[in-house]
Amino acid sequence: MKKTGFILILMINLVAFGQQNLSLHECYQLVEKNYPLVKQHQLLAQQNQLDTEIISNSKLPQFNLDAQATYQSDVIQLPAAMSSIEPQNKDQYRATLSVNQLIYNGGFTNANLKVKSAQLKTKQKQVDATIYQLKAQINQLYFSILLTQENFKLLEAKKNLLESKLKEVQSGVKNGLLLPSSDSVLEAELLKIKQQFIEVESSKTSLIETLSSLIGQEINSVTNFESPLLKTQLQHGINRPELDLFHLKKEEIKNYESLISKQNSPQINGFLTGGYGNPGLNMLDNSFQTFYTVGVKLHWNVFDWNSNKKQKEVVAINKDFIENETEVFKLNTNIELNKQQKEIEKISAFINSDVEIIELRKKVLKTLDSQLKNGVITSSVYITEFTNLFESENTLLKHHIQLELAKANYNTIKGE
Repeated sequence: MKKTGFILILMINLVAFGQQNLSLHECYQLVEKNYPLVKQHQLLAQQNQLDTEIISNSKLPQFNLDAQATYQSDVIQLPAAMSSIEPQNKDQYRATLSVNQLIYNGGFTNANLKVKSAQLKTKQKQVDATIYQLKAQINQLYFSILLTQENFKLLEAKKNLLESKLKEVQSGVKNGLLLPSSDSVLEAELLKIKQQFIEVESSKTSLIETLSSLIGQEINSVTNFESPLLKTQLQHGINRPELDLFHLKKEEIKNYESLISKQNSPQINGFLTGGYGNPGLNMLDNSFQTFYTVGVKLHWNVFDWNSNKKQKEVVAINKDFIENETEVFKLNTNIELNKQQKEIEKISAFINSDVEIIELRKKVLKTLDSQLKNGVITSSVYITEFTNLFESENTLLKHHIQLELAKANYNTIKGE
């Protein structure tokens, strides 16, 4: 007996160890961590790092190597009085190494870096907004699984009650108090319950597989899905990632405006060119020689046919687009919140009616239970009312799950 008891305790502990709990909040966290789109955060950061390095390189010295060999059909001819000076060769050679260093460009490089930084934040927030929208899908899957989980418990209770009632009816048939076929109706109902068990399990398995794929984590078949106690704060501000995205887009445009304003700033570069060739800088020396040039160069586009001004006008229009998108998003979100609020109120009213209906059906079934024992009614009449009670309890269960789903959707739409 001790050995049997030890084995029984061990099996219970193994089952408990194998079972895991999963909450709705954990599903949210897992999808934010494991959904494939999350990888774009790192990819965007790597891309921005490369773009930043490319732009920053403009501050570093730029080296250029050039070489050329030419043959000219004619060269400069000096007057006869200077005939002692050897004329240039028609074949000429030159190799130069130039170094250019940016000294000043009106802050254009720094402005460009700020634009790239703003673009990174915007793109990453777009990823966050896209992932956030998966919460609605998780809500639907999670509460559908909860419904199957609770349906299974309700079916179990119904089966136990029918089995108990079947024993009473079989005893009545054996003692001649009930008709011989009375127990067949209950047995047929128990077979229907077995079918319902199979249907519920199949539905739950399919839902779990979908949720598992979405959150990127294997879900055990004996996982217990916790029933969340959700609270909703009606008619409060929206806190969605899309609003942060719109704000970042505005910041990006602001930085782009700064970049445009610096496009036509004067640019000063220092340069050094060293070379070797024939001829060199001394055109009268017809031999290979080294040479160098050092200087400072100013470039300033003083007139661009109003291109800069028109670019600013385009940016201003884009800013209006974002303002309009923000306004439309807030309007649509508030409409969805109002719809969910009405849904919560409607289902809450249904639940109050469900409770009253169940109480009335229990009273009726209690009366029929006594009548069945005394042979006043048939098993079919009892089963009909028993099924009605079960359907009412199932409807109450469904409405409870729907209420929690509506609350979860409300919080998701709102951004909580």
